[in-house]
Amino acid sequence: MTDITIIGNGNMARGIATRALAASKTVEILGQDAGKAQALAAELGAGVASGTTAQDPQGSIVVLAVPFDAAKSVVSTYGAALEGKTIVDITNPVNFETFDSLVVEPGTSAAEEIAALAPAGASVVKAFNTTFAGTLVAGESDGQPLDVFIAGDDDAAARAVSGFASAAGMRPLVVGPLKRARELEGFQFVLMTLQANPEFADFNWDTGLKVTN
Repeated sequence: MTDITIIGNGNMARGIATRALAASKTVEILGQDAGKAQALAAELGAGVASGTTAQDPQGSIVVLAVPFDAAKSVVSTYGAALEGKTIVDITNPVNFETFDSLVVEPGTSAAEEIAALAPAGASVVKAFNTTFAGTLVAGESDGQPLDVFIAGDDDAAARAVSGFASAAGMRPLVVGPLKRARELEGFQFVLMTLQANPEFADFNWDTGLKVTN
């Protein structure tokens, strides 16, 4: 039995898989390109399974570590194979042509659009959209553990993602229902524009959002 299936084989897939292994979770990497998925699994270490998105995901938690449009396609294609799963949407629906707006309409979010495509027996949780890939691999930012902001309508699914984050050495912060993904996506968009702004050259995509008291 696999604990976590990660769809994708890019930097965010690597980062989340690294945290999953740190949490002693079993991991499956699925991608469109079997060779790339296998290469990432081999890089991560022995025991990480790999395959293609032609295979049904085996993990009870399925992380969509792909861009927003691809995430929608994955959920639509898998359909009933996702029933009973906790689907983690990590996407930020940024217009990457202009880098000046989100591509979702006001009053909704990428997570809510993905939830509308998921089968009735699946639960969508927004998480990890506010963590950058490099910080996930490192497990920290500037010596501080990462905060993982989590939003979801299903309490059990949110607890499952929260438990994963905590076991991986991060601090989970459950911020409310899935509609809170609107604010999480908007806030991360602002942070991404700062990373890309040459006036903040020391950021370099390795910052982290942190709530302190």
